[in-house]
Amino acid sequence: MWLWPGLATLLVTAVQLDRAPLWRDELATWSAASRPLPDLLRLIGTIDAVNGPYYLLMHGWLAVAGDSVVALRLPSALAMAGAAALTTVLGARLFGRRAGLLAGLLFAILPSTSRYGQEARPYALATLLAVLATLLLRRAVERSTWPRWVGYAAAVLGLGLANLFAVSLVAGHAFAVLLGRRDPVRLRGLLAVGLAGLLLVPLAVLGRSQQGRQLDWVGRPGFGDLLGLPGSVVQAGVVGGLLVGLAAVAVAARGRWGVVLGLTVLLPGLLLFVAGQVTPLFVPRYLLFVVPFACLLAAATLAPLRPAAGLTIVLVAGLLGAPEQAALRRTHEWPRTAPVDYPAAVRIIAAHQRPGDGIVYAPRDGWAFLDLATAYYLRTDRPRDVLLAQDQIRRADFWATECTRPAECLAPVDRLWLLSWGAQADSLAAMPAGRADPLRAAFRINRHWTVRGLTVDLLVRRSA
Repeated sequence: MWLWPGLATLLVTAVQLDRAPLWRDELATWSAASRPLPDLLRLIGTIDAVNGPYYLLMHGWLAVAGDSVVALRLPSALAMAGAAALTTVLGARLFGRRAGLLAGLLFAILPSTSRYGQEARPYALATLLAVLATLLLRRAVERSTWPRWVGYAAAVLGLGLANLFAVSLVAGHAFAVLLGRRDPVRLRGLLAVGLAGLLLVPLAVLGRSQQGRQLDWVGRPGFGDLLGLPGSVVQAGVVGGLLVGLAAVAVAARGRWGVVLGLTVLLPGLLLFVAGQVTPLFVPRYLLFVVPFACLLAAATLAPLRPAAGLTIVLVAGLLGAPEQAALRRTHEWPRTAPVDYPAAVRIIAAHQRPGDGIVYAPRDGWAFLDLATAYYLRTDRPRDVLLAQDQIRRADFWATECTRPAECLAPVDRLWLLSWGAQADSLAAMPAGRADPLRAAFRINRHWTVRGLTVDLLVRRSA
């Protein structure tokens, strides 16, 4: 029975898998995973250590599958399909076969499943491992043997390596362990979690030292953000509200495991909100791993209904999420009303560039990753980065260093491309004076294009 939700998830996620351009986080994945292994390890020591295990996994994958958009996103699509299949198995063991099937199908049609199943980031993998860990927990509590607890500890360890915050899952799991009928369940459960946590300490310490730089864009959440979490995580407010409403009914009606799953959904969200008051951490997508458990509870509410009624409600949830399903296949940027079309911008450059052209990016030091996008889509055919002093690989970073004497660095070129973030009527006027003045003194804008979220200008030297 698990096969059908898994195939349905893979089918839905695979639709237009490569239509949306790679967005900034995915460009970071490509930049990291495509580096030689020693350089990748140096990068992890500088920034984004918490995603380091995922980058190492993708490094091996890209060596086999290449780095096309489909190749970058395919592991996430497969992980989501696996998560749907395991959700079905877990639901069948906890609440019956019908509940398992409905849970898997409900998970398959959610916008969040497609959104993160089409993204080259570790959230889909973390979702798969969260369901696997819960399934293994259920087996270990049912019959407490050391091999089963070791398997559970391995799954929790893998979960932490995929998404360190996802280890908060064990806050809900603790309820199942503490209510074990025998003391060995509690002791072995505690040792399993302790072992996984101990092995994750070095990653947590390194990640904490990098947090201020990596999450400097994250603000402090308010109660409105907390109330909006279901919609933010599921990627559709109405669908998130429906899912939470159905799940809440089952928490009280489904006994011990209903409470366990309810806490597994609730506690990580509360922990993220509380932690976000003191440190930059409140990013709703970090909670994606709880979605299968909300689906399980919702399915437990639907299972007593006639099969046609339960499937109809699943279908309604899918229809309510259809607009977001369409939107996320156009862009992965947020908000979706502000998409960024990197491929369109680089196509303009590719169509009009000449040998000897240079290129400048504005900005260079933010999260726009304009240089990474140009490197990905144009490869070695891109114009020369005339202001480059030290590239990302040499710096062991996601950002390059520019030369401190721009007038001298600009001297060898007569034609210069300027790729700017946002739709700019005058790209030079939008730049800081320190960067714009050398360009304005030596060049004039010859041609100007705007695409979604970006501006492309061709500058020519005034003497020419």
